Amino acid sequence: MNLYPLIRPLLFSLDPETAHKVTLKLLNMAYISGLAKLIYPAIEAKPVQVMGLEFKNPVGLAAGLDKNGDYINALAALGFGFVEIGTVTPRPQPGNPKPRLFRLPEHQAIINRMGFNNQGIDHLLAQVKQSRYSGILGINIGKNFDTPIENAAEDYLIGLRKAYSSAGYITINISSPNTKNLRRLQQGDELKSLVSALKEEQFKLQQEHGKYVPLALKIAPDLTGDEIAHIAGLLLEFKIDAVIAANTTIARDRIAGHPLASETGGLSGAPVREKSTAVVGQLAVELNGKIPIIAAGGILSAADAQEKLKAGASLVQIYSGLIYQGPQLIADIVQNL
Repeated sequence: MNLYPLIRPLLFSLDPETAHKVTLKLLNMAYISGLAKLIYPAIEAKPVQVMGLEFKNPVGLAAGLDKNGDYINALAALGFGFVEIGTVTPRPQPGNPKPRLFRLPEHQAIINRMGFNNQGIDHLLAQVKQSRYSGILGINIGKNFDTPIENAAEDYLIGLRKAYSSAGYITINISSPNTKNLRRLQQGDELKSLVSALKEEQFKLQQEHGKYVPLALKIAPDLTGDEIAHIAGLLLEFKIDAVIAANTTIARDRIAGHPLASETGGLSGAPVREKSTAVVGQLAVELNGKIPIIAAGGILSAADAQEKLKAGASLVQIYSGLIYQGPQLIADIVQNL
């Protein structure tokens, strides 16, 4: 029963950030009341092995929708093969001033400059502990906005240590355009230093906890070919477990002339599809099957997901597509695999 086409006009009549909160609360009510099983389409299992983990299907929820882990059960009930929560920082922070979230329905796109607004990693881990979700849970970690970029590794190490025992995998987010200078961490020596420190800590935590939790690096779609090649080289050198391609874009060529095109922040949805697929394609060549790719960006149909998989991805993640198409999108992608 696909009710989303009826509900979407009501949600889109609200301010985007208000609609975000209302939607999550409605999903939670549907889950708690048991209505979720009646409303959402049953999705058959199509298991896939990636990063040494078994995913019940290759379609995941991208980070950003549930930053604090408050709605894990409700979101998992939609039929995702895995759920990624966050981005979470060591300390709570309010994020950027409002308004900071904008819809562009003509382009099936969203611009956000949220700025890692979250209640801190301790709150998120408490929510994970209370959840009933038994599937693969990704925890996406970032740095606090007021941590100097030269000290960023310390924030990521705090996140890694705290999240390690609760996560199926951990994503290192160094590609959001909404935290000042964050994308610098994708460059040269800064990236090498960060990745080296995280891999060293991962080894220590593996010994301490008696289990191996994979690390994924989330990169931007705005990198040059040389930058992608450099990152791929470091992924291989340090044996990072996966790469997520890609985050939101700062480019505006696909929405030129739109009244909101001048708004700062990351652009997601249909306009980033080709750019993110190109990054996946180059990574697939550079990595040569040695490190799996998780594709995100502009997946609004089963055909879009197939395009990412053909380009070399092993898993896909959706966010903006869920806002525009609703939960039926998950079933459509899985059924068409």
